[in-house]
Amino acid sequence: MNIRLLAKLLGIISTLIGVFMVFSLPWAIPNLGRHTQHFERDGFIALTLSIGICLIVGLSLYQYGRKATGQLFRKEAMAVVGLSWVLATILGALPFYLSGTLRGPSIVISEQTGQPLVLSQGTQFLRTWEQAEATTIQELAIIKALANAPRPSVGLSKTQLRVMSGVPNAVPILKGMNESPIWGDYVVVPRELESTVDRASNYRIAWTPMTICDALFESQSGFSTTGASVMAELEDSEVIAHCIHFWRSSTHFLGGLGIIVLFVILLGQGSAGKALMRTEVPGPASDTSSARMQHSAWRFAGIYVALNVILTLILLGLGMGPFDAICHAFGTMATGGFSTYNASLGHFQSPAIEYTVIVFMILAGTNFTLLYLCVLRQPGRLLADVEWRTYILIIALGTVAVILSCSWNGDPGFDQPETAFRNALFQVTSIITTTGYGTNDYDAWNQFARLLVLLLMFVGGCAGSTSGGMKVIRHYLLYKILRNETEKAFHPRLVKSLKIQGDREIDEAELKRSLLVYVAMVLVLVVFSWLFLAAIESEMTWAENNEQQLSDSLSCVASMINNIGPGLGVVGPTQNYGAFSGMAKLLFVLLMMLGRLEIWPILVLFLPRFWKNM
Repeated sequence: MNIRLLAKLLGIISTLIGVFMVFSLPWAIPNLGRHTQHFERDGFIALTLSIGICLIVGLSLYQYGRKATGQLFRKEAMAVVGLSWVLATILGALPFYLSGTLRGPSIVISEQTGQPLVLSQGTQFLRTWEQAEATTIQELAIIKALANAPRPSVGLSKTQLRVMSGVPNAVPILKGMNESPIWGDYVVVPRELESTVDRASNYRIAWTPMTICDALFESQSGFSTTGASVMAELEDSEVIAHCIHFWRSSTHFLGGLGIIVLFVILLGQGSAGKALMRTEVPGPASDTSSARMQHSAWRFAGIYVALNVILTLILLGLGMGPFDAICHAFGTMATGGFSTYNASLGHFQSPAIEYTVIVFMILAGTNFTLLYLCVLRQPGRLLADVEWRTYILIIALGTVAVILSCSWNGDPGFDQPETAFRNALFQVTSIITTTGYGTNDYDAWNQFARLLVLLLMFVGGCAGSTSGGMKVIRHYLLYKILRNETEKAFHPRLVKSLKIQGDREIDEAELKRSLLVYVAMVLVLVVFSWLFLAAIESEMTWAENNEQQLSDSLSCVASMINNIGPGLGVVGPTQNYGAFSGMAKLLFVLLMMLGRLEIWPILVLFLPRFWKNM
């Protein structure tokens, strides 16, 4: 293993990440963001420090490896790709952690028992929810009032607290709770606040800053275009600064484009670039020359950037502000799903925006080579592509199945034909393209529709797109192989070559091996991660419904490894991953990375033999 060459390349990548952080700094300026009325000092300082750290790490690694010689072979290419994503996750987490971005409230009310749950004081790796010690009826009423405040991060005024709790002397009781060893760390009273913002005179539940595990999760979720989040509040600039919000969405842009694709575009790297691209771009690989590989990288990036710009302009025309339009364009074209609102795209209540995003999600899940051919006025190549036709067919069938099932069962949002069609098409497209945006709570659908959503998580978009998942082409090839094997069962002497795209034959033996190994590895990872999550996670995470622990755990794992984002139950489209322990979040970080890079570039990093000079 050529360690110095690895250090040199990783140093360049680290520097590139620092440079991209610069574009988030202007959003700290007052009135430039969505509702920023003051200079976001903490966010600006955190980004500046993060940029400095990226440059220091980058220059140090580059200096160590600047005299490196030798060629970048496949093993080094896999190491660069795998380590670059690990490095990006760590560096990308710095702005979240250093800015003190708040994750969520330290007290929640269990819907099952009606009792408050507080965040335990253990280590961040095992920290989870636990039952609060006994409280009086008045204290419980006050805690419930604070937890159910219209804006929990802002809290309640004295009058609001008295009215919502039904306790006339709520203020002195809460002040006493603040001074007690039981509740002192969980409730905030005005005298403790130094800011002059809207909550300066309010009473509220203390919010928990992001831990290292939280920041790593949010960073990897962005870079892997998963779109899952640990954050309970996205619309409050005191919880997450707009400049940090923009960096959060920027990780989608970088992840969708691909860190290594960007690297190859800017620096070329010849045959090394070819090796890097083959390892980075998801989907079954195909042989091509180094020159064509770099040309493909430029082509991919050009289409990707152009679609981001076009979508941003359309969303601006449909009424979004610049900040929201750019962030949602990043989330759509990267098939990531980070939104700037708690209700995701459902916040806008705009059919025009939803239909626009549906179209661009479908484009983002399409092979970018086919989109390039459309630009060259060859749309017939798109329509003739068997993977794209299968992709569209799955979306169509999934939409019809959801409409029929949800309309029959009277699920919310399916009472009118147009609304039913729009909700079904949006959610099916969002899931199959692994975007994860939400306009309708599919976790409230009937059991058949929820199961269908879970199965669609394993489909994914087309190879050569920004979407995650197993890819449609793999499912199509697996179907062809199984059909041939079925025919051979009753006709053993049958010799039938495997063909795709008309007369194009492929090596069936090699295809069987690669498909079998890949599918088997995905299943092994899903099963063992499912068992591991069920073993380490406290039952208090499922305090609202313990009976769903196994099914929710499976949806968590499926969502993470397929880079979807939301799952079912406690991680449904209206929920987040903040309730999980730090250990579970680190597992999710690993699964997101494995899914984005299709397992091998990350898995080989754990093999001691991989690092030996062969």
